[in-house]
Amino acid sequence: MDNLIYQPLTAMIQAIRNRKVSSVELVEAHIQRIETVNPKLNAVVQFLPEQALEQAKQADKAIASGRSIGVLQGIPMTIKDSLDTAGVITTAGTLGRKDYVPDKDATVVSRLKDAGAILLGKTNTPELTLLMETNNLIYGRTNNPFEETVTPGGSSGGASAIITSGGAPFDLGTDYGGSIRQPSHFCGIAGIKPTHGRVPRTGHILDYRAGTTESYQTIGPMARTVADLDILLPIISGPDGIDPYIHPVPLYGANSVDLKQLRVAYFTDNGVATPIAEIVSAVQDAVNVLRKRVSSIEEKTPQGLERTEPIWRGIAGADNGKVYHDTLKKWGTEEVDLKWIYKLNELSTSDLSDLLIELSDFRSNMMRFMADYDVLICPVNADIAPKHGTSRTKIENFSYCYHFNLTGHPSTVVRAGTSDDGLPIGVQIVTKHWDEHISLAVAKVIETELGGWQAPPL
Repeated sequence: MDNLIYQPLTAMIQAIRNRKVSSVELVEAHIQRIETVNPKLNAVVQFLPEQALEQAKQADKAIASGRSIGVLQGIPMTIKDSLDTAGVITTAGTLGRKDYVPDKDATVVSRLKDAGAILLGKTNTPELTLLMETNNLIYGRTNNPFEETVTPGGSSGGASAIITSGGAPFDLGTDYGGSIRQPSHFCGIAGIKPTHGRVPRTGHILDYRAGTTESYQTIGPMARTVADLDILLPIISGPDGIDPYIHPVPLYGANSVDLKQLRVAYFTDNGVATPIAEIVSAVQDAVNVLRKRVSSIEEKTPQGLERTEPIWRGIAGADNGKVYHDTLKKWGTEEVDLKWIYKLNELSTSDLSDLLIELSDFRSNMMRFMADYDVLICPVNADIAPKHGTSRTKIENFSYCYHFNLTGHPSTVVRAGTSDDGLPIGVQIVTKHWDEHISLAVAKVIETELGGWQAPPL
């Protein structure tokens, strides 16, 4: 069982279907692992062992009687605490919701449950998911499994920490400015930010009603292997009849991709924050893995990347943070950890219009750039996981993720190296809109050749 909890989802699914292991045994193994590592991590903030075991028993009964629940039948999972879970406290890291119990699941959670997944617990997130480190006034700080003094990132830091430690096979991240990709990079797992419009946000603390920043937000799976993402993404994708920005676009599997036809571009420096040498080496290693497998590779940097952070933050603060303030007011939060929303600069209607036009130009320029390439590989961050409490002093390092929140392009992160300090290093694999299958296919190759996920010393 110790070995099975670190296996890909396909192995867990087959073991249960072939009745080599029961759902109860698999869930028990994950419960034991959470009990072992969570005191050091503080990643799982609502733990549901009794409930999970009861659901596992029901899954085993269904399997024994030949009834199929779904592709994830009997598989345990954790879910980020910013996503509603029926009957389970969902705080989104803000004090006003410390006792809030939703009566309905978020759409993506409901879809995973319908596929047979079993909820083990909720994972930690910063307040309203709007900070780069996972820390809040309810549950406190989450630690990186590779080094207690550094952050697992935010806002899906609890998810990334427990996945890489073997406490859960997968979780869901939400990405407003890198919140799937940064923790995946910092903790050495795989995660995908899908195309904007692929996955509904219904039931998330910041959903489709986020005003001018609606297009920043996406939800995507996080797991230890790229193949797991390929299983999970179709389950959560597609319109739910509530989120008005989700489109019924076909989603293909990574195995359908012919790598030999791909044109690849890459860059190692966005002109905003120069990466450390180990990050540059990881990107170059990933590129070298692909050289004999794809049609062409060219070092090329999209124009205008230096304007990413001003555009992102300008639009986010254009209403003086009204969306964020209203959300806190709605839930009765008076003491906040989310201090940066009080430093936003409200824009005039004219200035906002100018900024939205600049955003449109930025998106158009990126689309024209990507017209010449199928894949763009670049850093996730200019550095490895930073010490707790230091992320905002190096905010420019996070700009590598902002680019693709602004444009809505899909991006997969996979581990491609290790720093001299023993910390994981990920790379971003970006593709055209709706081409997640290509991003995942390339990520699989990089993962296979460069090692992918590695267990932390816990």
